Amino acid sequence: MPVTVERKEKIFQPDLSRVIARYLFGGEERSKRLIKAVLALSDNKQQEVLNQVLRKYSRRHRSIQKIFTSHFKRLQPLMEQMEIDHAKLPEHLKMLLGSYFTMEYSIEAAAFFNPSIIEHPDQTSVAPGQKRVIISFRATGEGHISSIVFRQGILGKDRDIDIEPPGRMLEVPEHVKNHTYHKKSFLRKLREMWSDSGYRNDEAYEIISDQLQSTFTYEELKHGLKEVQIKLEPRQENLAFLQEVNWLASSHYEMTFSADTAVCERVIFPIAETEKNGIEDARFVRFVDDDGDVTYYATYTAYDGISILPKLLMTEDFRHFKVMPIHGYIAQNKGMAMFPRRIKGQYAMLCRIDGVNNYIAYSDNINVWREAKLIQTPNHPWELVQMGNCGSPLETEAGWLVITHGVGPMREYALGVSLLDLENPEQEIGRLKEPLLSPNRKEREGYVPNVVYSCGAYLYDGDLIIPYAMSDYASTYAIVNVEELLAKLLDVDTVSGG
Repeated sequence: MPVTVERKEKIFQPDLSRVIARYLFGGEERSKRLIKAVLALSDNKQQEVLNQVLRKYSRRHRSIQKIFTSHFKRLQPLMEQMEIDHAKLPEHLKMLLGSYFTMEYSIEAAAFFNPSIIEHPDQTSVAPGQKRVIISFRATGEGHISSIVFRQGILGKDRDIDIEPPGRMLEVPEHVKNHTYHKKSFLRKLREMWSDSGYRNDEAYEIISDQLQSTFTYEELKHGLKEVQIKLEPRQENLAFLQEVNWLASSHYEMTFSADTAVCERVIFPIAETEKNGIEDARFVRFVDDDGDVTYYATYTAYDGISILPKLLMTEDFRHFKVMPIHGYIAQNKGMAMFPRRIKGQYAMLCRIDGVNNYIAYSDNINVWREAKLIQTPNHPWELVQMGNCGSPLETEAGWLVITHGVGPMREYALGVSLLDLENPEQEIGRLKEPLLSPNRKEREGYVPNVVYSCGAYLYDGDLIIPYAMSDYASTYAIVNVEELLAKLLDVDTVSGG
């Protein structure tokens, strides 16, 4: 008999009205023409147009005037080329110019999918038998650009999730701080990367070392790389070195949201060049270190339109976030998921370095992962194309529960479950022969048909809570009794590959 799965009626739908105000730049020549046209308007007409814009949009965005002023500042280098003294422009004109270089972007317009659920860091004022939770989603809008958004709610005894109204006044980070690098540690990491890639480039290393100060920013590094490019011959190994250096440095940053916003109003939208085309499939985990400290991590995939880059997001309060790339040999594919605690003193990660099979990796450094060991291969017809994890492993007395996805005929995605040994998670001790959850008639129609997918489940008082996407257009969740599931996994008649 298959494991009993209770599909809940709750549907997490995309909300087309949830918009952010993005900077809009149409190229230098077009922008210069536009700036001249706005400056040519009479003072009365400038005031009139700005008032109209404020009436239309001030209730759709928090601090819209602040946004316009910020976008105006990005025009200042261009205005200096035009020999315009931007400092002397009146405030209303600065805001008006900023409004012409602003556009609304509906972050959830195309899809709302691949959820991950974790315990909220704030459990105050929660009734007995309830738990406050955060559900993250991959939200996709125009141009298929993905971002991370959140919903928060109360998970009750009946396993219904009472979601708080998400609000329409969204906010991108109030403050973004680029990382400051220390030359000594940066060069040491470069040498670590050499050992991973199998080549050295001492000439390029010495040139870049001479260009860098004891501390430097990414912008200063980019200037140094230009000097290296001038001095080096354009050989393949030199171009590869420059790419490695840029890759290492381009994605470190921190971001802070305003304290007067709710979690569900915060949007993590692409910031770094390596993620300009999307932030995909964040797998959140509540990580408890050996000293009891709690940090929320999320592994996600950054996409720049050509290549992907695994990255790590970390926070303690879902207000202040740090971002860094994950590097090393195993940072080659999608689907990395951290264990919620150390294993034998090391960080542990599930990964899929070849796009087909499941691996496990260990590291002393949370963003450097060099080696991985194969632990699972597709065995059953519904997963023969590929398999992968659907979020971080969940700890039970019987072992680590791992929600997996499998791809079969007609590119149908289904969810499975495996059980790994608690002390040695390289060993699989149970796996369902049949999918736990496959797309039904209601779930198979959508942006990407025939797909159910999750980025993180949650154990709550004897039940497994699995939020999942329905063909990439919306999401829902299901409930599975853990005792029944473990009994099925540990039954020798139903185990394959254990």
